[in-house]
Amino acid sequence: MKALVTGGGGFLGCSVVEQLLARRDQVTILARGQYPDLEKQGARLLRGDLQDAGAVAEACRGMDVVFHIAARAGHWGPWAEYYGPNVQGTAHVIAGCRAHGVPRLVYCSSPSVIFDGKSQEGVDESYPYPPAYESPYPHTKALGEQLVLRANSPELMTVSLRPHLIIGPRDRHLLPALLRVARKGYFPQIGDGRNVVDLTYVEDAARAHLLAADRLEPGSPVAGSVYFITQGEPVALWPWIRALLARLGYPPIRLRLSLPAARALGGALEFLYRRLPLKGEPRLTRFLASELAQSHWYNISRARNELGYQPQFSMAEALELTLPALR
Repeated sequence: MKALVTGGGGFLGCSVVEQLLARRDQVTILARGQYPDLEKQGARLLRGDLQDAGAVAEACRGMDVVFHIAARAGHWGPWAEYYGPNVQGTAHVIAGCRAHGVPRLVYCSSPSVIFDGKSQEGVDESYPYPPAYESPYPHTKALGEQLVLRANSPELMTVSLRPHLIIGPRDRHLLPALLRVARKGYFPQIGDGRNVVDLTYVEDAARAHLLAADRLEPGSPVAGSVYFITQGEPVALWPWIRALLARLGYPPIRLRLSLPAARALGGALEFLYRRLPLKGEPRLTRFLASELAQSHWYNISRARNELGYQPQFSMAEALELTLPALR
């Protein structure tokens, strides 16, 4: 099939592109950067921005499916920096699909769209969106997801996937950001250390996107649905982090902050960054504190039953495959 992958040069997008190419699909990437390695493998690259409606629409021309993966990620920043790519950009993708008769759209969302600051243990896709958000990323991703789900129709079948905390060898954000803080020796444990979280290995997350695209058919329960995607093997977060740091030779975690203290500190840092204003992002925010202290793991039965999703890697295997790049 002819597939467009927005953000195809990114961490997850790159794996989606490679898996599509491996089964001999024709792949076009819409991205702002240059990715010669993917072009050598057979992908076609279109340079463009999600906020350029014309460029997005032209990229959708002639496609059988669009994988919309590009997004502005992070836990801090001005609203406009997230709203533009995550909401307006998604609206442009939907419009481009409609303009050129693309029949299938697979949207990459996040479980953070339902995070309400409370522990979420084994929740399924019926869990509601929260009434308010403490970070523009989950808020704008939720708005984008709702646009995609409302767009579902016989002419444009849509589905939203929610992979959680993706790890893998080409990760440049999640674990590397953690290690940058840990290297300096003042990485604190937030909360009592008993919270359990899900992670997702990048190759399994990518495979789930292909499965969803293949099952987007008229009358299928996949059309208009959302799915959590994880390894199905939750880990105790802080023991997992401590073991990771030990294997990489990093200083052990010695500092501890209760969740109320961490949220108070995060709120104070947010205030300072807004008022002064300071460049970059706070090391801690209220949203990040809650994410680090609360449990968040999800029931993936729906993905198993309706997508045929089955993780191909255990958490132990995922870590072993990731470690060499972290070293």
